[in-house]
Amino acid sequence: MKTILIFLFIFTFATFAFSNTSEFEKIVDLYKIEKNFNGTVIVATAGKIDFISGIGVADRNTNVKITPQSKFKIASITKTFTAVLILKLYEQGKIDLNATIGKYFPEYKGVGKDKVTIHQLLTYSSGIANESEKLEMLSYKSPLSLDEYIDKYCSGKLEFEAGSKSAYGNTEYIILGKIIENVTGESFDKVLKTYILSPLKMKNSGMASAKKSDSKLVKSYTQNEKSKVFEIDAPYFIENYFASGAMYSTVEDLLKFDTAIFTGKLLKPQTTELMLKTYPNLGNVAYGFWGSDGFGNFAEKFYYRPGGILGSTANWLHTVENKKTIIVMSNTDATNLFELSEKLYLASLGK
Repeated sequence: MKTILIFLFIFTFATFAFSNTSEFEKIVDLYKIEKNFNGTVIVATAGKIDFISGIGVADRNTNVKITPQSKFKIASITKTFTAVLILKLYEQGKIDLNATIGKYFPEYKGVGKDKVTIHQLLTYSSGIANESEKLEMLSYKSPLSLDEYIDKYCSGKLEFEAGSKSAYGNTEYIILGKIIENVTGESFDKVLKTYILSPLKMKNSGMASAKKSDSKLVKSYTQNEKSKVFEIDAPYFIENYFASGAMYSTVEDLLKFDTAIFTGKLLKPQTTELMLKTYPNLGNVAYGFWGSDGFGNFAEKFYYRPGGILGSTANWLHTVENKKTIIVMSNTDATNLFELSEKLYLASLGK
């Protein structure tokens, strides 16, 4: 009986506490308590923030707390930035999306040099073998230059005819990063700052580096499947992900990027339309995103872009009709971020 009374007290107190908070806070608190969520969340409508939060710990040794301004590795969300840079160069007449790799990267040694187009790189339909994925984290254990990495891991055989299907991996976007450098004569980092980060005042975003560790980045943790204990990620060189996954950011900075894309501030209207065009025969992939006409509780068209490297995970959603943006970042792999995003979306509609 005593145990039951204690439980009822805790439940009553929790209910009372939740009654004084927003629905968004209830969801984030619940995911922290029941699903080990540690991270940041932002919900916005037409670019205006409805809710922003940071919860959990950024460093389990020092117990430094996560705040809404905490910087996270965003992994493959980097690819959306790369897609925008390619399209900026396309707008300037410097890149033809139907041209092959060899036109902009004549030193490329892969068999797809004169067979694979820029469009096929953008849609993961090149057919180029994703050699690094077969080796899991091995290709990120030693620092390599961009040219060394491409020669070793991105220049293999074509595993299927280019354009016939889409097979997700990092290979295509690493090659796209090299093409951006060749066309501009500048480093990817500099081009990124020139065309996106500086104009949008994304002061808390950039390229991460294991060699130049940023103490302001949150630590990332992988949950042991058996013990459920959180272990700090095994060391790796994030810079080896290059233009496919080496960026860091905050939820507020990513909202600026989201707003600029979907309001046509970064690209011309026709180029934005080109970026967001989905290809049903290629799994509804778009340039840097995937699109869906509705899924689960999403009763409207939306675009999404997940990212994950070990414990660094993120999920980004933008709905078309209601103009909702939900961005979630975490420093563990313990939480289903799409599920959390879905709950936040429903709350944003008052459901």
